[in-house]
Amino acid sequence: MRAFRNYISKHLVSSAVFLLALLFLNIIIFGLTFQRIVVNDYGDASPQAMLKTIASAATPEQLSDDAIQKLRQHNIWAIYLDLAGQCFWSVDLPDKVPESYTIQDVALFSKGYIQDYPIFVWNTDDGLLVLGYPKNSYTKLISNYYSISAIKRFPIFVAVILGVDILCLFLAYYFSKCKIIQNIEPIIAAVEALADGKPILLHVNGELSELANSINKASSILIRQNEARANWISGVSHDIRTPLSIIMGYADHIAKHEIVNDVVREQAEIMRRQSIKIKELVQDLNLVSQLAYEMQPLHKEMVRLSKLLRTYMADLLNMGISDHYTIEIAISPNAENVIFACDARLLSRAVNNLVQNSIRHNQQGCEIYLSLEIKENQLILAVVDNGTGISAKKLQELEEKPHYMDSTNECLGLRHGLGLLIVQQIAAAHDGIFTITNLHPNGCKASLSFPYCPK
Repeated sequence: MRAFRNYISKHLVSSAVFLLALLFLNIIIFGLTFQRIVVNDYGDASPQAMLKTIASAATPEQLSDDAIQKLRQHNIWAIYLDLAGQCFWSVDLPDKVPESYTIQDVALFSKGYIQDYPIFVWNTDDGLLVLGYPKNSYTKLISNYYSISAIKRFPIFVAVILGVDILCLFLAYYFSKCKIIQNIEPIIAAVEALADGKPILLHVNGELSELANSINKASSILIRQNEARANWISGVSHDIRTPLSIIMGYADHIAKHEIVNDVVREQAEIMRRQSIKIKELVQDLNLVSQLAYEMQPLHKEMVRLSKLLRTYMADLLNMGISDHYTIEIAISPNAENVIFACDARLLSRAVNNLVQNSIRHNQQGCEIYLSLEIKENQLILAVVDNGTGISAKKLQELEEKPHYMDSTNECLGLRHGLGLLIVQQIAAAHDGIFTITNLHPNGCKASLSFPYCPK
């Protein structure tokens, strides 16, 4: 976790540095964009600076040539009025601008405009110096002035800068996200695989290498634990097999011996049947362990499923089945010739578990149907019965924990509940899904669905 926190902290610091750099860049761009306007408004060419310069070069008789040249350089006209409002001299005075003014006229234009020309005035000992700037060059509010070009350009500047900032932030977010995903995605995939019990080995460099090493270590520990558990189950299964065979042999011998009375014979038969159940339990435990830890190799081959189902049904009938049960098979025309890559032995085991499950839970008898069909690119193999179905509570238990241990009573009537788990694992080993549902008004349907694309 410390490595992960450091990784996140590093990206947060990088984001903060990027935002500060972007802010600093905005300030620089603002300065460069409005530098000329700021210089014109507040530098040597500003109205206040120009008034001082022209006033210092002006007399009632004339204006110096340098001052006139400077005025013309900036398209500024000028007029110098005496105390009575009469013109001493003027420079480039527009045609419609008068040369004499009353005190009232001066009061009006000194704060604003003459004929839409922005006016700036300077009071001297001899009179009033008036500078007229080009139309639409400045806007005057009370005693202040603002460059119209700056006012026009400022919204455009803000819009452009805002757009560029948003684009930069999006690009920073996008590339940062891509980099984070690129670094974290293998770790997330490894954790998901680890949660599914699959071994993983991560190769990650950089800040997350420590976290990757921890995950590799956890995977190694889980692998060793799974191997130990599987080996223990396999070893116990092997050790039980020999004495169990001896018990079954003696029990069978006692049950068939002529001098044994009926009570002993019945007890011996019970021992034999229960020994068979223990043997089946050991075999199921071993198979569940192998499937769970992927120690059961799949021997896949191209199998015609219709033939597999018919062969299974024939074997079941040949072994004998109670008259309380009937079994039929229904194969849709589009699935009759389906060839499916599977482990035929495991798939037959799954079908048998489902059939035996229907028989076990319907002791009063029922009809059992094996079906095979193709529907919406799914190959569906189902075992259906018209028995009592499954209670809502039991169905919930199957969905939440399909391998629950179930002992019916204290009379050795053991149902170990591994049959459906084995079916589920066999389906998963073939990339399929196992579902079990109640039918209306009665019965139960157990389905194995496999992805299938007809060629």
